[in-house]
Amino acid sequence: MAGTGTRRADPASPRTANLAAVLRALRAGPLSRTQLAARCGLAKSAVPGLLTELAERGLVRPAGVLPGNGRPSRLVELDGEGVPALALSIEADRLSAVVTDLSGRVLAEHAETVDVAAAGLQRSMDELAHLARRVLPGPPAGVAVSVPGLVDSAAAVLRFAPALRWRDAEIAGLMAARLDVPVDAVAVDNEANLGALAEAAAGTGSELFYLSGGTAVGGGFVSGGTILRGARGFAGEVGHIAVDPSGERCACGRTGCLETKANLAAVLRAAAAPGDPLHDPALGVEGRVSQLKDRVRRGDQRAATAVHELGVALGVALSTVVDVLDPDVVVLGGSFAELGDWLVEPIRVELAARPLGHARVVPSALGLRAPLRGAAHLAAERLFANPALGREEASG
Repeated sequence: MAGTGTRRADPASPRTANLAAVLRALRAGPLSRTQLAARCGLAKSAVPGLLTELAERGLVRPAGVLPGNGRPSRLVELDGEGVPALALSIEADRLSAVVTDLSGRVLAEHAETVDVAAAGLQRSMDELAHLARRVLPGPPAGVAVSVPGLVDSAAAVLRFAPALRWRDAEIAGLMAARLDVPVDAVAVDNEANLGALAEAAAGTGSELFYLSGGTAVGGGFVSGGTILRGARGFAGEVGHIAVDPSGERCACGRTGCLETKANLAAVLRAAAAPGDPLHDPALGVEGRVSQLKDRVRRGDQRAATAVHELGVALGVALSTVVDVLDPDVVVLGGSFAELGDWLVEPIRVELAARPLGHARVVPSALGLRAPLRGAAHLAAERLFANPALGREEASG
């Protein structure tokens, strides 16, 4: 006779929707049964059965009691250590892998310095899969890959990444084959979108524009917890807003794009003479940004002027973004976050000169790791949408 085990939930059933509602409610922190019923619009009598099923799937666990007068209310919280979320990141000079539980707590992480463009697509995917296997404790509930470039997120295809020299790279299929997971378990998104998602999940703002700096310049807009992608999925690509009509010619064919002034190579050229150690690619993005920060702190006038001019250029571009999108907060991500102490003020000055320049400007508290944290959030979404994918008890 078969054991009771955990029932297999139909992903389209009302019960699965209720399981998902409870699991999502717990994403904000521990709750009592009464609190869950109120937040999810459920009958209080329905909650214990849902929690039992989620516990059987390894997704929730007891979390003590709610303090107060009268009968104590028992709390529950997310568990999910047995159903890890895998976040992967591809950058021009680095590959990274992070595993989190459902609450976003990092369980394991590892990174390697790699010249991704030189390595090519297939070898880079091999290396990334190797990193993933090093950190994964078991089959992942979901996988999300952060990439710098134009991403068709619906097809999980990287359409174009100039920094990597990749076109039409079927990232999801390549990674699914290497990790032996279903292709629909692998999500792929632009690093700026994922940075925005991470900031929104951290409570930075509900209407949030994330501006990412590094080897390229990108942006992502989150409204009400949802990434706004546009008709083709390329919304937020602010690198080609014109900020200097008499500036350099951009690779896109136009003149004075933000990209020509704000990508890391351009900022470093303005900050130091040719041959200066600041230009050494062996330092990687983090190393060069760290050295640039140190020079500004020490009063290096050329470096300080370069960073100030970067702030002005960002302010000019962001004034257009703020006018069009009306975010309540602009978050500086990537290398811009690392330079935030010197960028925020010139950006604020530019925004204040515009009628609608009311948005707060803050450096990302997550720094260069924001896209990877956003990828972990996205990887876990697969399970939050369908808790039936969680760990199931074996039948007797």
